[in-house]
Amino acid sequence: MTEVLKNSLIYRLCAAIGRWFSWQWMESRIIRAFVNMKNEEDLAEGSIFFKAGKKLRQIWIAVSKALRFDRIFANSIFAMPFIWCFLAAVLAPVIPTMALLALVLVGCISVIIKAGIDTDRKLAHAPVNRYVLVYAVIYLIATFTSVTVSGSLYIGLLSAVFIMSTIVIENAVRTQKQLDLLVKFMVIVGLFVALYGVYQHFFGTGGETWVDEDMFSDISTRVYSTLQNPNVLSEYLLLVIPLSAAMLFAAEGALRKTFYFIVCCVMCLCMIYTFSRGGWLGLLFAAFIFLILVDRRFIFLIIAGAVALLLFSPDVIVQRFTSIGNVSDTSTSYRVSIWMGTLKMLKDYWLTGIGPGTAAFNMVYPAYSYNTVSAPHAHNLYLQIICDAGIAGIIVFALLIIVFIRMNCHAISVTTNRKAKMLQIGTLSGAGGFLIQSMTDYSFYNYRVMFLFWAYLAIAALAARYEKLSDSRHILNV
Repeated sequence: MTEVLKNSLIYRLCAAIGRWFSWQWMESRIIRAFVNMKNEEDLAEGSIFFKAGKKLRQIWIAVSKALRFDRIFANSIFAMPFIWCFLAAVLAPVIPTMALLALVLVGCISVIIKAGIDTDRKLAHAPVNRYVLVYAVIYLIATFTSVTVSGSLYIGLLSAVFIMSTIVIENAVRTQKQLDLLVKFMVIVGLFVALYGVYQHFFGTGGETWVDEDMFSDISTRVYSTLQNPNVLSEYLLLVIPLSAAMLFAAEGALRKTFYFIVCCVMCLCMIYTFSRGGWLGLLFAAFIFLILVDRRFIFLIIAGAVALLLFSPDVIVQRFTSIGNVSDTSTSYRVSIWMGTLKMLKDYWLTGIGPGTAAFNMVYPAYSYNTVSAPHAHNLYLQIICDAGIAGIIVFALLIIVFIRMNCHAISVTTNRKAKMLQIGTLSGAGGFLIQSMTDYSFYNYRVMFLFWAYLAIAALAARYEKLSDSRHILNV
């Protein structure tokens, strides 16, 4: 049957069109210039950040040697950073924020200890790291220039630590085996989070529905699983679903492929039951990017799938999806009012922002609120970044995302290892879907999801240099 399909005129026509689009894409001068990063490593090693870091490490090695840290921490669990970063990334959706912060801090200390006692250990540096570092510094500055320093202190320091976790995780994961294990367990935990969400749908949550009951009377339950809010759950799923899809396409053997296919189905079902329109949009965007990058001929499958969704989806889902942009929906009108009030506020605070956290936002925003609508944040990640850290924050964040996309696109274009390429495509599409969802919500409001986004960037950077990672089978002390 497969051979008959491949020899059919329709299949050959679709394949020819797909190859033509692929050739046009790869031969584009703009695309080639964008993905060409041959000199990026040389530029990174010549940067002020690399030179300053190298000098600081030399000082730290001397201090560690003088304090005999090599003897104190020999074979100590505190000199095994992978354990702590693994636990943080895997358990993030199911543990309290303070427990997650403790794991991240111990992981950071462990990386620092290891850098001091293992003089042969080369520190990892990805193209995106310099922007991560600058962004963290900007958040620290914004914290201490806030309209309420005491109100912003905890949020600002927490944000800076979680932002820096990108660099910490990059330096904690040293082998291909470790990266594979990290991604597999993130997907497995994601499966249990999604299963709990599906359970909530069928057995009820006993909580609020977070919808306009006049417009969506058929929606009695919106699931939130372990993340307290359906929109937050959708943001988490946007990060983990593409990882599970990457594992599906990279898996060898029918049993493994079947397992990851079931995982993807359960997670997508949970996403549907969140009834998060921003989440649905993000997932559609992520799926489009993922399939196009895997094989551009999938564009025909995407078109067919879109038609099928419109024709066969239940009425409640179609009604919910087509209500996007309908300002008569109280949820939409609420967001629009917040955006208008925030924009009015930013006319006066665009340069430096007001500082991170709800305390700073609630101190300033009420004077500018539109229709007296109160809110704890701007309900838009990009507006909130300007509120928190001013124009410098959003510029650096935009540069960070551009470099992240470029880094992944370059890796996808040169990588020959299939598993690495699937991870690169998965992280790129997942981040893309997350950023689309962030247009409708402040997706860093939940700190566990915030951490997972920055951990995601680390996984992307590791996948981009997958073939350069050690092929050692040792898991812990490397």
